[in-house]
Amino acid sequence: MSFDPEHAVELLVCPQSHAPLVYDGQGLVSTDPETRLRYAIKDDIPVMLADDAETLSMDDWQQIMRQHDRDPQTGKPIE
Repeated sequence: MSFDPEHAVELLVCPQSHAPLVYDGQGLVSTDPETRLRYAIKDDIPVMLADDAETLSMDDWQQIMRQHDRDPQTGKPIE
């Protein structure tokens, strides 16, 4: 069974902020605007260690949130 990042975001949360995640094609991104962490996926396994995560710039994080229909200020779903 291979890793399905679209399904993983339904099961996993950011280990640091406990915020939901979105899959951006390069990894799993926390929807928390304070941390803005991207967790890598290596060999079909998400590396969910905050110390190993990449901190995105605010601009990059906001762009990802817009792509996922999330508020670019809060990371919450746009309804």
